[in-house]
Amino acid sequence: MQKNSKGFSLIELLIVVAIILIIAAIAIPDLLKSRQAANQASAVGSLRTINTSEVAYSSTYTLGFSFSLAALGPPAAGANANANTAGLIDSILASAIKSNYTFSYTANPATPALAVACAALPTAPTQNVVANNLNVVGYAVNASPGACVAGNGNYYFTDQSGVIRQNNTAVAAPADSPLAG
Repeated sequence: MQKNSKGFSLIELLIVVAIILIIAAIAIPDLLKSRQAANQASAVGSLRTINTSEVAYSSTYTLGFSFSLAALGPPAAGANANANTAGLIDSILASAIKSNYTFSYTANPATPALAVACAALPTAPTQNVVANNLNVVGYAVNASPGACVAGNGNYYFTDQSGVIRQNNTAVAAPADSPLAG
């Protein structure tokens, strides 16, 4: 009597599983590198957006640059844009965390070219920039990779010059190399 067996034997299934695992072991590191590259590209794009938004803010409100990322962010629902919530960047970037990068914003950074102190600047977007008659003459933004990729990501910096700078090992600063392109 002859058996008609339908399906796969255990050995055949184990071979297929082994092949899938080998392919996954080859592909996963490349996928992680692709994700890291995408996050870095997003960070650079976000810094470009911030630079463009600062120029628009400065020309629209004639107060200089914004005092925080939140000031560039969207106004509350139904409210009009103003110097405290200009609506020039999205709420995700205004929260200072995007694509596993943390953005730290400093208004009037302490540099020889910009000797204006930051003490008079409001710390929250609810304070009225116009009523305080503030004039922010410069800004600096650092983009640092999140904790899960620290040491494996690039650090970025930009300021009112619009040049985006990069450092591979530590927080980027004005003296670091500019990005090409």
